[in-house]
Amino acid sequence: MTSEPQLTRPHDHGFFGPDSITWKVFTHPVAAVLGFQRTVVVEMFEPFLMAAVHDTQAVMERPNARYDRTLQYTATVAFADSETVVKAADVLMRIHQHIVGTEPMSGLSYDANDPESQLWIHLTQWHSVLYTYEVFGPGPLSPAEEAQYWRECAVAAELQTIDPATVPTSRAEMRAYYERMRPVLAGTEAAQVTADHLLDSAYTLFDDAPRSLKLFRRPISSLIRRATVASLPRWLRRMAGVHQSRATDVAVTLVMRRLMSALDRRPDVQVRMLRTIAPHAYPVMAPVLLGVQPERDEVVTPSAAWAAAGRPTPREQYAAQLAARSATPAHAPRDRGVEALVAFS
Repeated sequence: MTSEPQLTRPHDHGFFGPDSITWKVFTHPVAAVLGFQRTVVVEMFEPFLMAAVHDTQAVMERPNARYDRTLQYTATVAFADSETVVKAADVLMRIHQHIVGTEPMSGLSYDANDPESQLWIHLTQWHSVLYTYEVFGPGPLSPAEEAQYWRECAVAAELQTIDPATVPTSRAEMRAYYERMRPVLAGTEAAQVTADHLLDSAYTLFDDAPRSLKLFRRPISSLIRRATVASLPRWLRRMAGVHQSRATDVAVTLVMRRLMSALDRRPDVQVRMLRTIAPHAYPVMAPVLLGVQPERDEVVTPSAAWAAAGRPTPREQYAAQLAARSATPAHAPRDRGVEALVAFS
C-alpha cells in the first residue's frame, strides 16, 4: 500500500489566503472538476491560442499530463506561498518564450506570452470557475464578495504579462469583454476537434486509478461532459458544433449540484482524487484542503514577492524578450512533454 506523501508546510499564505474569495471559490470541488474543463474548452475558440495548441499537439497527445500540469500552475497561483508562485511564474514565462508561430487564417504571428493572449486565458479561467461555482455549487456570491473576487482576479493577473488595468472589475465588464471578443473567435475544424476531445478528457484522467474506480470512469466522463456543455452559452455551442437539449441541461445540473455538494463535505475524498488524477497539483492543493497552516500567517502582495525574489516581473521579462528576440527563422513550438510544469527546486 502506497504511503501518504509528505506535505510541505507553506512559508506564507501567498497572494490570497483564507479570508479571500479566491480560496472560497477555488477550494470548492466544482473548480477542479467543471470550472477547469469549461475553461479549456472555451479557450480553444480564440484563433491565436488555438494555433499554438494545434502546433504543439500536447493537448491531443498528452491530455492527462496537460491537465495535471495546468491545474498545478492554477493551484499554485491561488494557494501556494509567495516564493513558490514567483518561481512558477518564471518557469511558465520560459516555457511560453518558445511557443511562437503563425496563425494560419490571418497569417499573423502568435506569441504565448503576448498580454492579450494571456488576458483571454486568465479571464476565461476566472469567469468559468466562478460561473460553475454558481451553477453547480453553492450559488451566487454576494455583491461585496463578487467585487472582491474581481479585485483578486486583477492581483492574479500580475503573475503574467497582463496589464492589471485591463482586467474587468465587475460582471458587467466581464460580459463586455466577451462581447468584444466574440467577433474574433472562430469555430474552425481544429477548434471543434480539440474542444470535443477536451469534453471527453475526464475519461483518460482515470488511467492510473484503481481498477474499482476505472469501472465508473465512462459514466463519470459522460456526466462531466454534459455538465460542461450545459454551462456553455448557446452561441458558443453552435460555434463548437455541440448540441444538447434543455431537458438534459436541467437534469445534469441537478445531479451535478448534489454530487458537488456531497464532495465539498469530504475534503479527504478530494485529496485522494487529486493524488490519482493530478499528482503534481496534489502537493499544492492538499495543504489548503487539509488546513495545513503556513509558517507565517501572512498574505503577500505580488510586488513584494517579486522584490523579495530579486526578479523582474513577468511584464518586465516580456519586454526584455521582445527586445532580445532575434530575426532568425521561426522554429516550431516546443512542448516540454510530461515533465512537471513547475519545477520549484
